[in-house]
Amino acid sequence: MSGYIHFTDEQKMRANNVDLAHFLQRHGEKLIPSGRDKRLSSDRSITVRGNQWYDHSAESGGYAIDFVRHFYRLTFPEAVIMLLGGEQGEIYRPVQAEKEESQKPFALPPAHTDMRRVYAYLVKTRHIDREVVSFFAKAKLLYESCEQSKDKKKEYHNAVFVGVDENNIPRHAHKRGLYTAGNSFKGNVAGCDPAYSFHYIGTTSRLYVFEAPIDLLSYITLYPQDWQRHSYVSLCGLSSQAMLKLLELYPQLEHVTLCLDNDRAGMDATQKFSDQLSERNIAFSEELPVGKDWNNDLVAGVHQRQAEFLMRMS
Repeated sequence: MSGYIHFTDEQKMRANNVDLAHFLQRHGEKLIPSGRDKRLSSDRSITVRGNQWYDHSAESGGYAIDFVRHFYRLTFPEAVIMLLGGEQGEIYRPVQAEKEESQKPFALPPAHTDMRRVYAYLVKTRHIDREVVSFFAKAKLLYESCEQSKDKKKEYHNAVFVGVDENNIPRHAHKRGLYTAGNSFKGNVAGCDPAYSFHYIGTTSRLYVFEAPIDLLSYITLYPQDWQRHSYVSLCGLSSQAMLKLLELYPQLEHVTLCLDNDRAGMDATQKFSDQLSERNIAFSEELPVGKDWNNDLVAGVHQRQAEFLMRMS
């Protein structure tokens, strides 16, 4: 697009006030609930709420015009025209004014009376070692929640991965739905502190960094020898805050192994984290799963061994 295009202040205000979830759905994007936000399925590091967005990998964000420029790689005039519906005059729904409400204090979801569904999901479906699951459950870093829908007609059960601070006080919780059919829910509890996501601190100098709690548990299952001696953290996303906080709190951690997903978002985050660690003179290495993530590798290995066993028996 060439030449200068003038937009009135009113036009720019309308463009910047477009509801991004509605806009993205109209353009074929799939959105995943993530607490009060929605996360892009095509780029899991980006969340939107109303007319605002945030890229957790790049740790930057803003309003609708900047998002369209960033996501679709458009110029400012092209972004405004797209948000205003182009020459057809199509109007997107503006974000609704939200009532002023104070941020709810962080609270762990209510616990269920047992962890039967969590064990069934993590051990039987995800093939994580039962002793690994039990270790984190006994440490009160993993439990099963039981939550009611707003109309009180349904119950939702989730695996809850708890993150504690240096005084062992819960500051973070990541929920993972336990249903095996379709896309199950996953997201962080509102009000949690991303600097204290799900983690375990050992005695050696090595810290292993993962995107998701299930990948952390899968890696331990794959490489169980002396695992409790090392330290592990799940970022519960693609922000480096928890990794950097642990390096600040535990100076014995002198080597970081980045074990993020083997996809575009994971590789981009690995490069960014490598730069951050280099700036802090922290030694680091990278370890990629063969498949998309460590649970994919774990499940694939189990299926391969089962197939080989059946072939020997036939």
